[in-house]
Amino acid sequence: MRPLDPRLLRHARAARGYVALTAALGVLTAALVVAQALLLAHALGDAVTDGVSLTVLGPTVAWLAAVVLARALVTAAQERFAHRAATRTVAELREQVVAHAVALGPRWLASGEGPRVVTLATRGLDALEPYFVRYLPQLVLAATVTPGVLLVVLGLDWISAAILFVVLPLVPIFMVLVGRLTEGRSERGLASMQRLGAQVLDLLAGLPTLRAHGRERGPGARVRSLGDAHRRATMGTLRVAFLSGMVLELLTTLSVALVAVGIGLRLVEGDLDLVTGIAVLVLAPEVFLPLRQVGVQFHAAADGVAAAGQAFEVLETPVPPVGSLPAPDLRTATLRLEGVGVRTGGGSTPHALDVVLRPGTVVALTGPSGVGKTTAVEVALGLLRPDVGRASVDGVDLVDLDLQSLWAQVSWLPQRPVLEPGTVAQLVGGDEPARRAAAALTGLDAVLATLPDGWSTVLGRGGEGLSLGQRQRVALTRTLVESTPLVVLDEPTAHLDAAGEQVVLDTVRALRDAGRTVLLVAHRASLVAAADEVVRVRSAAPVPA
Repeated sequence: MRPLDPRLLRHARAARGYVALTAALGVLTAALVVAQALLLAHALGDAVTDGVSLTVLGPTVAWLAAVVLARALVTAAQERFAHRAATRTVAELREQVVAHAVALGPRWLASGEGPRVVTLATRGLDALEPYFVRYLPQLVLAATVTPGVLLVVLGLDWISAAILFVVLPLVPIFMVLVGRLTEGRSERGLASMQRLGAQVLDLLAGLPTLRAHGRERGPGARVRSLGDAHRRATMGTLRVAFLSGMVLELLTTLSVALVAVGIGLRLVEGDLDLVTGIAVLVLAPEVFLPLRQVGVQFHAAADGVAAAGQAFEVLETPVPPVGSLPAPDLRTATLRLEGVGVRTGGGSTPHALDVVLRPGTVVALTGPSGVGKTTAVEVALGLLRPDVGRASVDGVDLVDLDLQSLWAQVSWLPQRPVLEPGTVAQLVGGDEPARRAAAALTGLDAVLATLPDGWSTVLGRGGEGLSLGQRQRVALTRTLVESTPLVVLDEPTAHLDAAGEQVVLDTVRALRDAGRTVLLVAHRASLVAAADEVVRVRSAAPVPA
């Protein structure tokens, strides 16, 4: 990412106004810097050479105080608007990245991009705040204050201006050299953080299974090694930041010293008046200060710059074209998969799959793990496009449909139910009579009797506060209460005992009696037996039994 990447202005509306405001404040700051130096030079010069009293210097000192106050107000305004713009820009980019990743589909996310996007959208983009608050304002000041002050110095003393012209390019040269090294370190640091995040997410997702087999401590060494790699990358960036800061400070100090020595010698010889000499001495550090601050703040903003670059990579990944036709009514329409195949590294899973979902029927997909049953469900819902074959509703390809109108007619219950934070009543939805009738069928009423506030009990994220079986009952009750014509149940009995399995069977029968279509992904014989039609899914590649 360049110092001010045009893609940032294109994707983040909040950044456009902020850059314009920062440029205006930069011009104002340049004018105030020059005014402060000239007023200070006249006040000191008149007091030393002419012995003017404080009473006579009063107006000059008052103007100097006003300029200093104005600089403080401009800096405060810059800080305030910088934090506001940073918050809004990060929120805009985060929303766009998540929405674009969803639009790219599950296959793209499953290719290894999913954990990277999660880390980027959570912690990665937060690093943009130092870029907006510290780095970008200094970059604008370097483009306004430095050339403006340099022109003023040229008008006052061309010899000092010539010295500054010669030594000034050394600062950006060192900044570029150090910046290239830091940029690579920041990218490696972000990559190590993403690997660590992906490992921890996988560990947390599979922790119940690992604990069940007594292997919860097994991945500890791997997580620890990734954490150490991230720590080393961060410390390496900090070392470069400290060393480069020292180099820039030494370079600017020596440059200002050269100007000061030349001014001192000419003052002694009488070739330069005191007011001009003081003005140039005050302005010389101001020439280097913005550039020096750009180099210092670059390290603080480097992580955000790297994260923004990755965000733009995600946003610029082309999204498959979407259809615009409204989906037919699934209460009367038939959904078909004809010769469907999805290519994998070793072949096709599923392979040559034919499924017909007629209204009011229960269809079960069976087969060993890994043959592509869940993939077939994703194809049927339009979440994944088949590489071979066709998915259609009443003869209209899913790729031509507005998928939002299709998904509005579908209820999907995965192996692990997705429950948002809220009360049980909010999670289930529907009116009270419908909730109570559905709860009596799924056994949720017995669960509610053990909860402190019944339907008003507040659950945490993912149904925290309930066991896995109880969460399944909440999700099944919600499925019954909803009036969607198509219900997809992906291994609904995977984590249930015999009593829980019977609840699922009763729910499937109730759905069929209500005229709703049910697509099951099933292993257990009892669940397969409840289906009107059984389709065995097969793969073209060898899969473990």
